[in-house]
Amino acid sequence: MDDPNQLKPQKYSLSSYLQFIIPSIIGILVLMVPFNYQGETTIVVALLASKLTSAAQNILPGIVLIFITITGIATVSYKLFKPSIIENNEFLKGIFNVSIFWVITRVVGMILGFLVYFQIGPEWIYSDATGGLILYDLILTLFTMFLFAGFLLPFLTDFGLLEFVGSLLTPVMRPVFTLPGRSSIDCIASWVGDGTIGVTLTNRQYEQGYYTAREASVIATTFSAVSITFSLVVLGQVDLMHMFGIYYLTIILCGFVAALILPKIPPLSRKKDIYYTENSMDTGEDIPEGFTTREWGTKLAIEKAKKTGNPKDFVINGTKIVFDMWLGVLPAIMAFGTIALIIAETTPVFEWLGMPFIPLLELLNVPYATEAAQTMVVGFADMFLPSVIGASIPSEMTRFIVATLSVTQLVYLSEAGAVILGARIPVNLKDLFFIFIERTLVTLPIIVLVAHIIF
Repeated sequence: MDDPNQLKPQKYSLSSYLQFIIPSIIGILVLMVPFNYQGETTIVVALLASKLTSAAQNILPGIVLIFITITGIATVSYKLFKPSIIENNEFLKGIFNVSIFWVITRVVGMILGFLVYFQIGPEWIYSDATGGLILYDLILTLFTMFLFAGFLLPFLTDFGLLEFVGSLLTPVMRPVFTLPGRSSIDCIASWVGDGTIGVTLTNRQYEQGYYTAREASVIATTFSAVSITFSLVVLGQVDLMHMFGIYYLTIILCGFVAALILPKIPPLSRKKDIYYTENSMDTGEDIPEGFTTREWGTKLAIEKAKKTGNPKDFVINGTKIVFDMWLGVLPAIMAFGTIALIIAETTPVFEWLGMPFIPLLELLNVPYATEAAQTMVVGFADMFLPSVIGASIPSEMTRFIVATLSVTQLVYLSEAGAVILGARIPVNLKDLFFIFIERTLVTLPIIVLVAHIIF
């Protein structure tokens, strides 16, 4: 690394600027810029994923089952026999060398995959509201999303955009959120695109040594926001589409407040500032004397882009990202997502967990407090469930509260939460549940206050 004391701003050639700018613009366009397609708001990577899912929906469930099975068998085989094909391959060893908890999770995911695919056992395992929803809807979308995102994410991460934005926004992100400036890209990618893209981006940055365990945990659970598209779907379910403006402003306000408070309390506050890799990567936060933030960000970005010019490495790294997500994350989603939905659909567990919220909702003067309380915790299983349950509540004010809260709770197990659990980010199931409850308690009073003002 250059000695910061000897550095001076310099001029770069047009080709050096373009080497950074063009790939970064491509990344922004395909992963972060929403547009209207056939009456729906989407982004390029999500559109590509949906098109491929539609075209191959008859064969994709079988392909997904094959990958989940490979993961289950290979993980158990490595734990028992340490086969040389895995032991001598750093990439494969990184995927299959996991703790006993994850061995069990992957085996459970594999078993559930077979039960759902071949419709074996009780219907509540494979029905369209439980395992069928996970395998034939959610995982198929994520399977194709991971395929395209694996090759397109490097346009955001490997050509200097994070370095440039990070340098500009560190003076804001570091004092306000105690996070690197580059984490703002993770948030924006989630906000306008998809929460799973944000988690995948965060996990990749953590694995490469740009984030500490604490930073990655905070970003994944606090900044991987729900996309605008899905927020619209939730609002439409409770028949309040005409209120989208105030609804989304409330979500942004709640997200900001939660991002300020949650990292300062357990479990996030207890995460260590240690790196996944032996050597941490320079995030460019220390700006040398004589540089402006823009000049320093430009220097870092151009130097990063120059190191990423090999097409062969680009393809190899993209392939590794895709297979890492397919093999490592899909079994976790199959296991956690299916079990969570089975509990939500067939037992009163989430209703029981919601009962303590009845006095709180009554204290906050929320109409139909008992009915609303049923939706408070069920969102941990799936974000869409609260709006489905809450759609029948007569009060528009209560439906507004339910729809807004379900989006600000964020870490639901049928998608984003399961992706976090399947990634390298050091957040476990207990952490997720506590973060979910904390987000509920922090954001609920804000949402109710807004609801009392507008209704």
